[in-house]
Amino acid sequence: MKTLTSHERMKRVFDHREPDRVPFVDIPWRATLERWQREGMPEDTDWRVFFGADLVEGIWVDNSPRYDTGVIEETDEYKIVKSVWGATLKDFKHSASVPEFLDFTVNSREKWEEAKKRMTPATDRVDWGRLRKHYRDWRDEGRWIRGNFWFGFDVAHSWMVGTEQFLIWLVEDPELCMDIFGTYLELDIAMFDKIWEEGYHFDSIFWPDDMGFKGKQFFSVDMYRELLKPYHRRAVEWAHSKGIFAELHSCGDVNPFIPEFIDIGVDSLNPLEVKAGMNPLLIKEKYGDKLVLHGGTNALKWANHDAIIQDIRNLLPALKKGGGYVFASDHSIPSDVGVKEMREIVRTVQEVGTY
Repeated sequence: MKTLTSHERMKRVFDHREPDRVPFVDIPWRATLERWQREGMPEDTDWRVFFGADLVEGIWVDNSPRYDTGVIEETDEYKIVKSVWGATLKDFKHSASVPEFLDFTVNSREKWEEAKKRMTPATDRVDWGRLRKHYRDWRDEGRWIRGNFWFGFDVAHSWMVGTEQFLIWLVEDPELCMDIFGTYLELDIAMFDKIWEEGYHFDSIFWPDDMGFKGKQFFSVDMYRELLKPYHRRAVEWAHSKGIFAELHSCGDVNPFIPEFIDIGVDSLNPLEVKAGMNPLLIKEKYGDKLVLHGGTNALKWANHDAIIQDIRNLLPALKKGGGYVFASDHSIPSDVGVKEMREIVRTVQEVGTY
């Protein structure tokens, strides 16, 4: 088979057909990029081009309440800032980690009602300049393009309300939680409808909604079915009405939810977090004809050269069978992977992942 573009390769995977090779689609931490630059990767170079990974682009919208932002404290190691979601967070400049959340504006139903009034569609929620500058090139170069939604449990508990408070609301005020889910989703749909109408089409929607942690889920399957599944279903149906695919990212152990995802038509599941309890080989065996699997290599092994190379050789032959698999770590590329190691990982994926 001739060498395919990233778009052609991903399309065959989503159609559960075998491409020329397994696509490689991942995201490095900021600290990982800094390491690679120290080891010789030019700062103005796209890491995907530098290593030969697949080219996937994202279209984002601002669906936040647009609270005023600002820096509260800054050192060489971190910044404490106020975010557009009303959170106060500590962002570590050189670490491979998420921010530490310190405080939240939306801590009551009344505060949510105030935030909701700020979440109305507006033309300037889209970076039209970026689309005008790059979209045509993305298409001409055969890149896969995603519309990046953000709604559901993930953004609500982690970026706007706080995990403990939101879990309490799920039990004590489920209607409030559903209102939050719906408000975010409807703002996403309104803005991406506008983008689509302007001629900027994309190949899939992709949204993060982390619903698990190590060995467990944040809520039961029954609670998922009642409170969150209807909004996931609406997003998937919106994507399918456009003739495109729906990709869900959900960290942690989400094994009990997989049949629910399939029921509503989710096309792809990422990142298959091994260290939390996800087994990509078992998932492939059970659901591989219904779900595109994306990820599933333990990020904790990536710094151990022999371990990750052996993992790739053990996993890829089964995961790539019949198409329907995209290679990645089970979260993000860690900062203890150097340029030399990364080149060998990419080379091995391309060798073992060739059909």
